[in-house]
Amino acid sequence: MVVSRPAIIIYTKEADADFLREVCAGIEEEGVLYQVQPREGDLDTLAWEAANESMLGSGIGICGARLAMQMYRLPRGKNVFELDMPAFWQCRNLGANSARAIKKLPFRPVTARNGERPQ
Repeated sequence: MVVSRPAIIIYTKEADADFLREVCAGIEEEGVLYQVQPREGDLDTLAWEAANESMLGSGIGICGARLAMQMYRLPRGKNVFELDMPAFWQCRNLGANSARAIKKLPFRPVTARNGERPQ
């Protein structure tokens, strides 16, 4: 019998390796497990399927240089966060936020005001 551990699922399609590394680092910082699997589909489908197939109800889709975080029971396309060509800190915070949603903690910022990186 195969038993899978509760983890955030990350579905990727031609994902930028640096963005993926930062997302995973953000999840690790929060002490949550994750699984990365290649998958076919558009960004919304990847994020939605990842969230709905995760025991924790949190999923991330990465399609090239676009990222989306989704939660179980939200409609497809209604992503919690969506980033296009993000900075590395944004990727890390998106990963952390997927874990923080599970832990019911406040989100880290993924956008900056006036083009400045938040502290």
